[in-house]
Amino acid sequence: MVKSKLKTIYVCSECGAKKHRWEGKCSDCGAWNSLNEERDVQPAAGRGWVRNESPTSSMTSVVSLDHSPDEQRLVRHSTRLEEFDRVLGGGLVEGSFVLLGGAPGIGKSTILLQMAAGLAQNEHKLLYVSGEESVVQTASRAQRLGLKSAFVEVASSNSLPEILDMIDSRKPKIVVIDSIQTVYLPDLESAPGSVTQVRECANQLMQVAKKNHIAIILVGHINKEGSIAGPKVLEHMVDCVLSFEGDNSYQYRLLRSVKNRFGPANELGVFQMSGVGLEEVKNPSELFLQERGKVLVGSSIFASMEGTRPLLCEIQALTLSTNQANPRRTTLGIDANRLHMLAAVLDRHLDMKLAFQDIFINVVGGLKLVETACDLTVVASLMSSFKNRPLDRSSVFFGEVGLTGEVRGVPFADLRVKEGEKLGFKTFMVPTANKKHLKDVKLSSDSQIVFIQNIQDLQNWI
Repeated sequence: MVKSKLKTIYVCSECGAKKHRWEGKCSDCGAWNSLNEERDVQPAAGRGWVRNESPTSSMTSVVSLDHSPDEQRLVRHSTRLEEFDRVLGGGLVEGSFVLLGGAPGIGKSTILLQMAAGLAQNEHKLLYVSGEESVVQTASRAQRLGLKSAFVEVASSNSLPEILDMIDSRKPKIVVIDSIQTVYLPDLESAPGSVTQVRECANQLMQVAKKNHIAIILVGHINKEGSIAGPKVLEHMVDCVLSFEGDNSYQYRLLRSVKNRFGPANELGVFQMSGVGLEEVKNPSELFLQERGKVLVGSSIFASMEGTRPLLCEIQALTLSTNQANPRRTTLGIDANRLHMLAAVLDRHLDMKLAFQDIFINVVGGLKLVETACDLTVVASLMSSFKNRPLDRSSVFFGEVGLTGEVRGVPFADLRVKEGEKLGFKTFMVPTANKKHLKDVKLSSDSQIVFIQNIQDLQNWI
């Protein structure tokens, strides 16, 4: 009898590369301190991640591009959750491989069970496999959410061979695995959640999804840095990476597509946590602005673009005099380095002396803004707070600020302006470079567009 080979390897948690000795820096991806020691067992009969299949079986298919698009169109399943379908690009694609990540207790299982209820209404068979809860726990939670359908089956298992056997026997159209970090392959000696286990289990599930045209959704844990735990190669393997975000101090939950091969990336869906689960927010702009205060010193409105959706939010700024050598710079919702740059630009070109001020920036509602179009809104809030002058309640700002004080154009200016007018805003502070993009936009007689070329123009207006 041939014995299995037992050896020690070092696996990179970022790229999944295997090394025979420890290195401080991974020579493949350049990450520091990312190699973890694991015990690897390779059976003599073959690799652990290769399933026993007939020699003639293959998942490879060749399609000629001279076919009409109708013969090659994607088949999508509606989840009956419009926000969820929007983030996916129009629905769950048949045979897709989706990864959903989020913090503990944010509502990942809740939104997936509500998705299962919507798919069940369309008579799509779904298998929900939980590796963290028993069948009774999962079933009772589903029934509390109103999910009572014969088209949805729940199971509890951590063993990948058992899960694959269930898929073969039950033949569902959609499979949910909660979570991939709890699933293990018995052929590998490493613990569940390790780089090797996550990579090999995901690889087998991907083959099943593509070969049998089954949509598989994996739930992924996140680490303390906020990124999905496990090897980075996991995010490369899947077709769609969804991030479920939120703050325990807010009732809002944000579903964002980080990667999507079947639709636009950075698309945003907004949900509200209630006693009966997650409720969709049809118009998030009204939700984020409904509690806006009457004192508007340091408060301005930004027209953001989240994927293809325009979204209005409030950015607040507070400046206070300080005698400390290093003034505080606190930001919630924007990059702190961006605030440092904008404060330096205001000091240099407008002589605002912000080097002697503590600065606090807050994006109301728990939103996290990544686009540079929010620069002009932050600058307006800082000017208002520093000069103690309220801004016009009906004004909307957007534009990128450069180091020389110029205001640069941003994409989708017409959609931002239209969203603002729809919600009753009358004045739009827009970069001069976007003038050509707004020539076809028709506003009401009491609305106006003010074109800003540099921050000096904004200061004169304020």
